[in-house]
Amino acid sequence: MAIHIVEEANRCLGCKKAFCQLKGCPVQTPIPQVIDLFKQRRLEEAGELLFQNNPMSAVCSMICNHSGQCEGACIQGRKGAPVHFSSIENYISTAYLDRREWKPAPSCGKQVAVVGSGPAGITVAIKMAQLGCAVTVFEQRPEIGGVLEYGIPEFRLPRALVQKYRHVMCSLGVRVRPSTTIGGALHIDDLLRDGYDAVFVGTGTWRARKLGIPGESRGNVLFGIDYLVDPTSVAIGQNVAVIGAGNVAMDVARTALRSGARKVTVYARSRHISAIDDEVELTELDGAEIVRGKAICAIDDNGPVFETAIFDEGDNVVGYEEELDHVPADTVVIAASQVPKDKLVLTTGGLETDHRGLLSVDECGMTTVPGVFAAGDVVNGPLTVVHAVAGAKLAVEGMTSYLGL
Repeated sequence: MAIHIVEEANRCLGCKKAFCQLKGCPVQTPIPQVIDLFKQRRLEEAGELLFQNNPMSAVCSMICNHSGQCEGACIQGRKGAPVHFSSIENYISTAYLDRREWKPAPSCGKQVAVVGSGPAGITVAIKMAQLGCAVTVFEQRPEIGGVLEYGIPEFRLPRALVQKYRHVMCSLGVRVRPSTTIGGALHIDDLLRDGYDAVFVGTGTWRARKLGIPGESRGNVLFGIDYLVDPTSVAIGQNVAVIGAGNVAMDVARTALRSGARKVTVYARSRHISAIDDEVELTELDGAEIVRGKAICAIDDNGPVFETAIFDEGDNVVGYEEELDHVPADTVVIAASQVPKDKLVLTTGGLETDHRGLLSVDECGMTTVPGVFAAGDVVNGPLTVVHAVAGAKLAVEGMTSYLGL
């Protein structure tokens, strides 16, 4: 591993106009500088540079869409293989998390509440704690991490890495209140009443989007986002049908194959697959089949019922065949996106959303309630970890200005 990443680092051209950073990375990771420090054996400085730019760097090194982002923009990839920065980043970032001694910053006298401990919430908690704020994180589940802990499968993201962030936060003085739902017994108004100078909301999108078809409430049906929370709690059966074509659908398919299923088929409405290419390839490599042009119209006790699409020469759906396709399956898992839960909005006066239920924010990340900021999936809809970090960094800037820090 060490030899491999040294060889990769030596392949970096150190471009002054680094497309990998400027065009490829949503948080503009300073890749040439990081690699240069690494080549000089200044590992701690390289780790510090990565962490300060993106506290989730260790996570992103494992689950980002590298081929579509930094590595896809690498100039070396025009004539050959791009520099495999993800391996370099992983080596540096994990070493940094393990070796860094974390201490609380001097107090600035401000208190910040962070609602939700997914990638956006963790980023904000760390950044605000480093500025000297007294930070309390409210997490509705027993463990921190949000989608990192309860959405992305263990084989893609080890839980031990996720839990390292609890150590980092607590060492910085962050307090964590697990199993506490804001919008339940406590509301945002309570947080503001109790002296928090700013509140950050990073509660994600944890309500599955239903399809509105007959059969969704049957006992042989699951929603993907719910299944991934605890796959061991469900007897998935031997034959599984997954409805959807995004990253969650691929995670469901690969998890089902690791949970005893012998046949897993992913059904997409069109020929377009929205999941990351690498994830699609791995899903097929694991043994799942992807079938395109199947629009689900019902679910019965035997499995899903589809309309089969008719395509034109441009791969556009122009109609459906008359005969329905009844497919046998022990379990049908619907993975057709998700939206935010509405408890927070219903219990917070003045908190506005768009037509999808996503929180409305200004250019500084502030919601329509003064002092309440938001970022991540609860603002943008389900995207990637690195996009959540990008939004969280914007919110941190807004909160810093709002608090006069």
